[in-house]
Amino acid sequence: MLRIHAYDLDRLVPVASDLPVVAPAPVADGALAVVWYDLINPTPEEERTVGETLGIAVPSIDEMEDIELSARLYQEDGAEFMTMTVLTRPDAGTPRKVPVTFIVKGQVLVTVRHAEPRPFDAFLARARKPNGAGLHSASGELIMTGLVEAIIDRMADTLERLGTEIDQISQSIFSAKAAKADKKTRDLQELIREVGQKGEFITVVRESLVSVSRVVAYYAALDGVDRKLSKELRQRLKLLQRDATSLGDHSAFLSGKINFLLDATLGLINLEQNQIIKIFSVAAVVFLPPTLVASVYGMNFAYQPELQWHYGYPAAIGLMIVSMIMPYVYFKRKGWL
Repeated sequence: MLRIHAYDLDRLVPVASDLPVVAPAPVADGALAVVWYDLINPTPEEERTVGETLGIAVPSIDEMEDIELSARLYQEDGAEFMTMTVLTRPDAGTPRKVPVTFIVKGQVLVTVRHAEPRPFDAFLARARKPNGAGLHSASGELIMTGLVEAIIDRMADTLERLGTEIDQISQSIFSAKAAKADKKTRDLQELIREVGQKGEFITVVRESLVSVSRVVAYYAALDGVDRKLSKELRQRLKLLQRDATSLGDHSAFLSGKINFLLDATLGLINLEQNQIIKIFSVAAVVFLPPTLVASVYGMNFAYQPELQWHYGYPAAIGLMIVSMIMPYVYFKRKGWL
């Protein structure tokens, strides 16, 4: 799918993709100028159309997924190619990371994506309103920074939600109610699975934040070398760098907390296992003396005086009971039970 957006005063308006447009020349009888080509799961024909219009080679999905830095940030045909990893479906519980390529040539922006992250729709909804996204000029750079801002805001909301969920897990592990709860109702295995899922989620977010930081730093470094950035754009890029860095620090904190909760849960499992082993050990020791008494009087010797004693049976039973009670009382006083 190819979506073409033009600049109209202080907002973006859609342009029919079948119009014969040549960016950034005016279109629609000289009224508007195309500033953004948005390629979503593009067909080869759509890639070729945009490539021929701007004189660039649109990267394929295989090229976008290349993790080498030189394949993600480079210059070609007078354009800047920047690929970042964007988080998708964070609310579904199964987050995915997808590559998104930003191509800036002159005042035109081209985005290539094979998924539909929500930040794009959120930014576009604002940009279509008068002065909704702060677009005061027909600049693809401003659109790119607006999209990156939306991506960072989305990850900030995701980290905030993750932090709340991690706090809930922490309370379920360490709260007084959890300590008094019946062990049968505490599924520690499920807790480990939940903690692991949150840890994997945070890993994906951190990877995306690192990718965003690299793209922003790369484009900011072009100022005065290959491009002349406006003062406003430089300030917005610095702000994006600070936001990405702060979110990275926060994600590192959450990652450390996840590791702590994982260790704590494993410790609780070990404590419960030790408690079970202790119970079996104490039971074995408690029943050992009466077993010894029963074994002595179960021997088949010809001469055992107690076997002829009238009170021998109740005496043996009493001896076994006393030999059971004494170890139990001793363990109780020692605090082993």
